[in-house]
Amino acid sequence: MKIAGVQMDVSLMDKEGNLTRIIEKIKETAAAGASLTVFPECALTGYCFASLEEALPYAESIPGPSTDRLQEVCRELNHSVVVGMLEQAEQGVYNAAVLISPQGVLGSYRKIHLPYLGVDRFALPGDRDFAVYAHPEVNIGLNICYDSAFPESSRIMTIEGADLIVLPTNWPAGAEHVAEHAINTRSMENGIYYCAVNRIGSERGFEFIGKSRITGTAGETLACSRGTHPEI
Repeated sequence: MKIAGVQMDVSLMDKEGNLTRIIEKIKETAAAGASLTVFPECALTGYCFASLEEALPYAESIPGPSTDRLQEVCRELNHSVVVGMLEQAEQGVYNAAVLISPQGVLGSYRKIHLPYLGVDRFALPGDRDFAVYAHPEVNIGLNICYDSAFPESSRIMTIEGADLIVLPTNWPAGAEHVAEHAINTRSMENGIYYCAVNRIGSERGFEFIGKSRITGTAGETLACSRGTHPEI
């Protein structure tokens, strides 16, 4: 299985523009032979919202308009994606990630561990158990960003049968040690593959550090970004 991670900048409150860029990158990675493409946390919306009221118009249901468009692309290309987004809820928003295949939405995850940063200051904590989704090529578990700092989440998904954990993330400056060591450690601890994809750029004073990586079952780095610029 060939996996692509898209380390990209994201425009705050420009869901249509972000979705267009995501679709362009899916076409690029699919043409290069990847069967799964992973995007950063909140790749559809941006992260640094100032209030819940500001974030609410950019949240949507899963399935919803954006996931429907992504499913169309996945069906056309026989491809799968993981994308970070804000999920609409009756009582607020969740910081979510969705796994989409040619057949539709395979599953979604709501971030449980919420730092006091960006939209996580206002988001609801995830209310679902850690779950593993049966992709045709691999069993996939989903986490988001700060979840990776807690080894229990990876262990639970490994016990549930995960071969690969996918982590859309928004690591800011100051998270370098997490980016450089935690992902390899989660792989080594559990004997699983791990794909962590961060964003780059700046947003309302936050600088994002890249350092996306894919790690192997012994904790080795199989691929990693070379800097804080757009990269696949």
